[in-house]
Order: sequence, then C-alpha cells, then structure tokens
Amino acid sequence: MGNPTEKFDMNAAPIRIDTVLLRVRDLDAVSSFYRDVLGLVPLAEAGSSVTLGTEETPLLHLDGDPALRPRDPRQAGLFHTAFLLPSRGDLARWLGHVAETGVRLQGASDHIVSEALYLADPEGNGIEVYVDRPPSQWRDRAGDIRMATDPLDLQDLMRTAQGRTWTGFPIGGIVGHVHLQVGDTKEADRFYRDALGFDIAATYPGASFYGSGGYHHQLAGNIWNSRQAGTRDASEAGLSEITLGVDPTARQAITQRLGGDRFSDPWGTAFALAQ
Repeated sequence: MGNPTEKFDMNAAPIRIDTVLLRVRDLDAVSSFYRDVLGLVPLAEAGSSVTLGTEETPLLHLDGDPALRPRDPRQAGLFHTAFLLPSRGDLARWLGHVAETGVRLQGASDHIVSEALYLADPEGNGIEVYVDRPPSQWRDRAGDIRMATDPLDLQDLMRTAQGRTWTGFPIGGIVGHVHLQVGDTKEADRFYRDALGFDIAATYPGASFYGSGGYHHQLAGNIWNSRQAGTRDASEAGLSEITLGVDPTARQAITQRLGGDRFSDPWGTAFALAQ
C-alpha cells in the first residue's frame, strides 16, 4: 500500500509551479472567496491587486479590473488551479469545512495518483483541492504512471479528519499543478514537452499530463471544452500568467529554447521563470 507519509519532493523537480496570476472583474468577491473557502492568507495588497498564500509563501495573485469581459469557458486558458495539501487529513478537514459552510463542489475523484475535490471561484475559474497518494503507488509494473477518474470514497476520506477542524490553508500547501485548456493536444505537446522541457507523464483522450522530475503532472492541457481554440482574447478575465520555479540547468535550457525568461504558449497564456 505504500508508506502514507511518503511524499514527492516538489522542490527537487527541475520545473514546478510557483504562483498563478488571475485577472478578475470583482476583486473583493474573488479574494474573499480564496480567503474564506480555501483559507489563503492575504500577503500583500496594492491598489487593484492582492497576493494570497500561506503565512510563508505566495501562491495566488489577483489583479482586479471591472472593465474585463467575463471569461469564455470555451476558450483556451485555465481549466483549474490545483492546490496540493500536505496530508489526507488536511483534505478531509477541508471537505468538512466546505460541507459546513455550504460551498458547492463540482466533483470528487480518485485519480490513483491523488484524491481530488473540484469547485470554481465566483468568476468560474476552476479549482482543484487535492492530496497525493504515496509516489510508490503511482506506477504500474512497467513503471508507467497510472491515472484514472474514479469515484472518491468520501466516507473513508472523512475518517482521516480525526475530529479536527479546518483552520486555514496549511503551511506546506502549494499549487501542485495547473490544468489548462488548449486548442490542440499535439501542438500543446510540442510546446510543453519539446520547448518547455516537461515529460509527458500520462495521457487521457483529449488531454496530456506534463510532469517534471517524476511527478504525475505540474501542468496539463486538454481540449474537452476548447478544441481548435485560438489565442485567448486579452480583454477577458481569467488566467493571466503562471510563474514557474526552475533549477539552474532547466532555466538555461528553457531560456535558450524560448529566448528568455518570459514567454507565452500558442494560445496566449503567459509564463515567467521565477527569479
């Protein structure tokens, strides 16, 4: 079954998610949601921008602009931002929190590599809150990562809460991955694998999962809602930029292939390498 305390060391991955930047129409409503529902802590506020995270680490930047058009769910951009909790007990306590507060979930799945709950913020930006299973359970006998979308055993999960309540997003929680909507999976593979340097860790029909350092995925791209989508309209709310943490070797390779430490994917999603 694997050691339940066994964890993937995300800091050892050559490429990983650092922060996510969303452009939103109602800054107060969206920032309150991430504070009250996910338990993120405001770390900085300046004009029409808010940064939230744990007490130690920024995870999410919000830029407010009421003039933005609502996001079009059929366009390329964000499928969900996935917040990785340190333990299964943390996920159980968060599930208890949303049940008590009446927050509507959109799904609950067992992905073999992880257990995940899904919802959306007030402007429709997708969110996953999840916990990884021990990495020794991720692979089949051939050494390939196995992923699926099976029903999540919520009763078994809740037993790990151990009578404790949710007290906010825990220190050690991070943005584990970002799942994107793209217009074409082959073109996405050319960018995220060939140019950015991820491995294709797994595939679903219409989706590729991109991992670094043996992780099941730090990024993913699907065409489930966005087949043949073009460049996203810059006047729309939604995902603006993903900042990647990279080690020195990965940074050198990426900047050589993409011409610098800031670049965009074929659909206009911007990326920056953390300094």
